[in-house]
Amino acid sequence: MAKGNFNQLIQSEQPILIDFYADWCGPCKTMAPILQEVAQATEGKARIIKIDIDKNPALANQYQVKSVPTFMLFKSGKNVWRQAGALSKEALLSVIHQQASS
Repeated sequence: MAKGNFNQLIQSEQPILIDFYADWCGPCKTMAPILQEVAQATEGKARIIKIDIDKNPALANQYQVKSVPTFMLFKSGKNVWRQAGALSKEALLSVIHQQASS
């Protein structure tokens, strides 16, 4: 993903959940179906974007992603939340709904 495209993407008023992942990462694979459920539950309220750190090392570096998965939530260009490690569907939904309503 080009840096310009990413910067444009995160300017959205709608919350954007970024999943920094890697194909070789076990917990990342565990998160895939959970993220699909979260995407369905938040359709129209938030977007989920997956970014492969091996294909986008500059972006991973820019945001100091040291472990995968790392989740970051952006709203209007600002990083409003960040957490590394696997999370439950409920935890992700809670964070997204908080930001969607603020």
